[in-house]
Order: sequence, then structure tokens, then C-alpha cells
Amino acid sequence: MDKRVYFLMIVSFIVGMVELIISGLLDLIAEDLDVSLGAAGFLVTIFSLIFAIASPILLIATAKIERKKLTLIFLVLFLIGNIISVISPTYSVLLVGRIITALSGALLIILCLVLAPRIVEPKYRGRAIGIVSMGVSGSLVLGVPIGLMLGEAFSWRAPFILISVLTALSIVGVYFWMDKVEPRPSIPIGIQLATLKSRRILFAHITTFLYMTGHSVLYTYLKPFLQENIDMGATWVSVIFLIFGIAAVSGGGIGGTLADILGTKKTIITAIIIFSIVMMVIPYTTSILPIFLLALVIWGIMSWAISPAMQSYLIESSPETGEIQQSLSNSSLHFGIAVGAFIGGIIIGQATTHVNALVGGILIILSLGTMFISLNSGVKATQKE
Repeated sequence: MDKRVYFLMIVSFIVGMVELIISGLLDLIAEDLDVSLGAAGFLVTIFSLIFAIASPILLIATAKIERKKLTLIFLVLFLIGNIISVISPTYSVLLVGRIITALSGALLIILCLVLAPRIVEPKYRGRAIGIVSMGVSGSLVLGVPIGLMLGEAFSWRAPFILISVLTALSIVGVYFWMDKVEPRPSIPIGIQLATLKSRRILFAHITTFLYMTGHSVLYTYLKPFLQENIDMGATWVSVIFLIFGIAAVSGGGIGGTLADILGTKKTIITAIIIFSIVMMVIPYTTSILPIFLLALVIWGIMSWAISPAMQSYLIESSPETGEIQQSLSNSSLHFGIAVGAFIGGIIIGQATTHVNALVGGILIILSLGTMFISLNSGVKATQKE
């Protein structure tokens, strides 16, 4: 295995951290910039929304640019966006920084996933993609506790300083370690969207969107939830986020293993059922810490156990467009994060965080319904025009 794959995994981890790292800092940002918690949560929404929309568009728009050069350009833009976030004196300036990092980060993640299989021998391509994917999933769940610990120890700007430094080191690494990689023709967006004519494929993507929306409704505001329902200091809050992060990362491996043993369909259905139950009952476990921690671990595992099984299901359903489905699945996931953060922000401004959990659970139950529609639908040939 080419060691540069692990470097790309690190780059994807650094870039991915920016999306949700702000979730553990919402109260600090709201207080410092004199905005509401919902407004602070919108910083997650706008990032995820841009991330979901921009990645396929930017990939097509930059199809003719040499990949190493393109990676360096967008790493520089990503660095600028983070520096703006560090020095931002107002909410509006911070919002601009988030938009720049979302646009640049959206393409950088895809570039890492594209470059990894192209720098290894054919027999290692699947493993290379998996390694980079671990960097992405790890960043989404571990970025929050890292940001929370730095934010509580120093200020909410500290995590962005760390990311800026790591991004600068990544620029140096890409410049000296990565070889030039010539671009390949990209798949037109029209062909990508044509696959959604299949009810089986469409409702599978809607399932991903709904369960991730349900997850994000509560997870984006997990820190206020903990502060409202459990009497604990900042250190314990950081520990809880770290426990959740470890559980979520392992959930990806568990979900992939179960998909191989039980099959993709049984794994997805079982995981969604357990996920919805845990989300609905978790507010009632906070009075007994060991039970709450158990529920938290199950929530973390289930939230990311569905993804590998769903990706395998999509490839099984439309093997000719497997790569397209991975791209669309990634967009569905980030749309879910964006919409969930937005809905959660509305709720937290009007009611208690218990309602976040209730709404999240309902959305996950709805995803069970859309998954049954997908399973009961035939596959239509949609990839040919």
C-alpha cells in the first residue's frame, strides 16, 4: 500500500473536521458574537448545505485541471477560509469564512477519494478508498470533541487555529509528496441525476437524508442538551463527545461487517429500528448516568452503521452506476446534516432539547418507511440516455 494514501486520509480528516467542529462551540460563539444558539447552529447548516451542493458541481467545473495543482489551489482557499474564521470580529465575517471553507472543502474531500485509488496498484484500490473514507467519517465524529476541548480550554477560535496550522502543513506535504495526476473525463451531472428515476434508488437516498436529518437535529445541539439535562462540568461534556465519537467511528466497521453477515437489507432495517428507539428514549435516561452512556454508545454506533450497508445496497441495486451512487449518497448525508441543524436551531429557540430528540426520532422512523418503499420497488434502467 502506497503510504501517500494515509497522507490523503489525514488531509481528508483535517478538511472534514471543519464541518461539525463548531457543534461543541455553539454557546461560546453565541456569547462572544452576541447571537442566538439557533444563529450559531446555522453555521453548521450553511456549511453542510453548500458542501452537499458544491461537490458534484465543482468536480465537473474543474474537470480539466491537473489534480495536484487543483488540490493545492483549494487547500490555499481552505486555509484562507479558516484564517477568516479565526480573526472574524462579527457573525457575518465568520459566516463568510464558513462559506469559503465549505466550497473548498467540498472539492478537497472528493479529490482525496479520487486520488487515493489512482496512486496504488489496482488490487489495493478498494482499500485505498476505504482508508480515505475513514478519515472523512472520523473527522465528522471526532472533530466535535477535539473542538470542544480546545474551545473550553482557550476559546472557540482555537480549533480553527489548529486547523489552519494543519492545513498549511498539508499544503507543504501535497507540494513535495504528491505526483502530478492528470484529470479524467467526469460524468455529466445529467447522467448522475437520471439514476434517481428509479424509485429504489431515489428512496434509498431519501432514507439516508431522513435518518441523518434526525441524527443532526439532536447531535448539533448535544452540548446544550447535556447542559440542560445533566449536571456536569466542561471536562465531562468533552468526555461524552469523545465516547460518542469513538462509538460512531466503530459503527462504520460494525455496519460493514453486519452487512456481510446479515445482508445489506436486514442490516439497514435493524439499525434504523434500533436508532429510532434510542433517539426517542435518550431524554429519559439522563437521570442515570450509566444507562445514558449506554444509550449514547448505541446512538453513536447506529448513526454510522447504516452508511456502509446503504452504500453496498446502492451498488447492488445499480452496479453500473456505483460511483455515481456514492457521490449522491454523500450529498444526501450532508443535506441531512444541514437540514437537521436548521430544524434543531428552530426547536431550541422555542422549546426544550427534549423536543429535539423527539423530532429526531420521528424523522428516523420516517426513514424506515422510505426504506421499505425502496426495498419494494424494482430497479429501472436509468443510467442510459
